Amino acid sequence: MIPSISTHSLFQLASGDYLQQQIYKFIGATSGKKVYIQSNLHGSEIVGNAVIHELIKFLMTLNENELSGEIWLVPVCNPLGTNQRNNRFSTGRFNSYDGKDWNRIFWDYEKECNNLEEFAQSQVNFDENTILQNYRQQILSSFEKLSHKIAAPSSVKLVDKYRYKLQSLCLDADYLIDLHSNSEDGIDYLYYFPEREESSKLFLLEHGILFDEYDGDAFDEAFQKPWLALENALSKLGKPIQFDIEAFTLELGPGMKMNPDSVAKGVRGIKNYLANKGVLEDNNFPINQSSYPSMNFRGLSQVKQYWSPVGGMVQDQVSLETYVQQGDLLYQVLNFNKLGELPKLIPVYAEKEGLVYIISSNDSVNEGEFVLATF
Repeated sequence: MIPSISTHSLFQLASGDYLQQQIYKFIGATSGKKVYIQSNLHGSEIVGNAVIHELIKFLMTLNENELSGEIWLVPVCNPLGTNQRNNRFSTGRFNSYDGKDWNRIFWDYEKECNNLEEFAQSQVNFDENTILQNYRQQILSSFEKLSHKIAAPSSVKLVDKYRYKLQSLCLDADYLIDLHSNSEDGIDYLYYFPEREESSKLFLLEHGILFDEYDGDAFDEAFQKPWLALENALSKLGKPIQFDIEAFTLELGPGMKMNPDSVAKGVRGIKNYLANKGVLEDNNFPINQSSYPSMNFRGLSQVKQYWSPVGGMVQDQVSLETYVQQGDLLYQVLNFNKLGELPKLIPVYAEKEGLVYIISSNDSVNEGEFVLATF
């Protein structure tokens, strides 16, 4: 199967050059779900590009009858962030112009849907698919109003134009997978939303973090939250429905690295997820999950981040995937206090038990800078 390849301009630089995205579309012989997969939204988190490359090679071995619906693949979805550099270090987590996190800028229909209860009431006598189509059309109609602001003489900020172009590719999708890695040094895990635990297990990763709270307008949040809100509204009316609309963020290994093991896990998990969802037909999938460790579920509210209490150099730090108990030594900071005193080692102990899943890639810290996190 050969993909349809299209290139889209995002925005123009001062030099006159255009930054562009390339989209690879695989269309099956039968209609079905739309799958949207993107990578490299944060500039230093490049491993997802290798995952998409492997998926492209795999999908090209299939024929159209082995794919139901369509799969859209968008590698290097944020070329501006990907190209940001400070010496040899990628710095593209934030837009250098306004300081905004590239994954906290997205349009969220839930925040502007003022008639959700009224809409839910109007749908209670319809079947699930009709409600889904009606609500999706309402989302898309509201989203299209943003184009008028972009076309106005005053135009809009770059982040607003960028988010419009990116979200226009995926708002009609059924399954969304956003490929990230840790900006620091980290393990492989995924983020998932309420009532999607069983689907999370299909990715065959060992750890999953539930969005039991939200910290911003992230890409996956903006996609999933309107549907969760509708499910809640319908449930209150005595019509419980869980729509087959799902979004996941896969965090695959450390930033600035194409870790082969993380790539392999990402590819395997996505294939298994899509096979279980009936999108793919392949003799090797679905995989018998009993041969893999069961997924450990934790809530985002259980994550504990540690910030250095003083400036200095981190040493004697615990390793990734260490399970610590309350009171265990996590690390020490070598502190040159500039008070006419000898240097001191400032110990930092675990406030609660948990697994160390992210560690800063820089052992030099100012006071208040990130060191590690547990869940």
